[in-house]
Amino acid sequence: MENYKLGVKTSWITIIVNIILAVFKIIAGIAGVSSAMIADGVHTLSDILTTFVVLLGLKISSKEADKGHPYGHEKYESVFAKLLSILLLLTGVFIGYESIKILISGEIRTPKIIALIVAFLSIIVKEGMYWYTIKVAKKIKSISMEADAWHHRSDAFSSVGTFAGVLGARLGFPALDPIAGIIVSCFVIKVGIDLYIKSIKELVDESASEEIIETIKKKTESTEGVRGVKELKTRMFGNKIYVDIEIFVDSNITVEKGHEISEKVHDKLEKDIADIKHCMVHIEPFK
Repeated sequence: MENYKLGVKTSWITIIVNIILAVFKIIAGIAGVSSAMIADGVHTLSDILTTFVVLLGLKISSKEADKGHPYGHEKYESVFAKLLSILLLLTGVFIGYESIKILISGEIRTPKIIALIVAFLSIIVKEGMYWYTIKVAKKIKSISMEADAWHHRSDAFSSVGTFAGVLGARLGFPALDPIAGIIVSCFVIKVGIDLYIKSIKELVDESASEEIIETIKKKTESTEGVRGVKELKTRMFGNKIYVDIEIFVDSNITVEKGHEISEKVHDKLEKDIADIKHCMVHIEPFK
């Protein structure tokens, strides 16, 4: 619940900042006759939408297990991250399309200084929002919030491209303004593809990292009474890990003693490795 509250607080802060920033960008784009700045403003508006999606994802995924979802709701995080990645892709395609349309039409005008100033301020603000959001995302292990953080950074990249395009246009190369928009769209599309792939991996029960698997083995084998690990399976469930492990115990001990050893392994793994949500321990006789 504490993680959920932190995630919600962070999301609302970024929503408020983005609303202010989007308004400034669009006004600056219209007043400064910059197509790149207007596209940048639209990109920031999409950030507001994606952050609302993050809020919805956090709310649902933080719910406790129930009769209909006995394993919990963590996978909803990956579902919403997938939706965010699609929004990023669409945003990138839109920015690129608008910029190409301006280049083809030949209706290119030299942007005014206000577009350059707002682009520079946007770079600073959006990069700051990226670091703030990614720090919280890693702390609460939220893939949808991580996706939102990258949306902030893609907006920072967008503003870098806008700044370069506006500056170049003001220095006598007006075509650089829409060209900057096209370059920015490529960055945004790439981030969207990367996040889509990552969210898919979490939805198909991919195993935990090799580092986590090795840690599980070492902690299990160091438990008193364990003679070895016969088999170990892990699967990602949203941002959590499910573990199925078979351990060898002395074949001459009682069933009660074997159960005690399995309980020790179970409690040790779930206590020492925070990402493990559930651990199932099976015992096998060692002769």
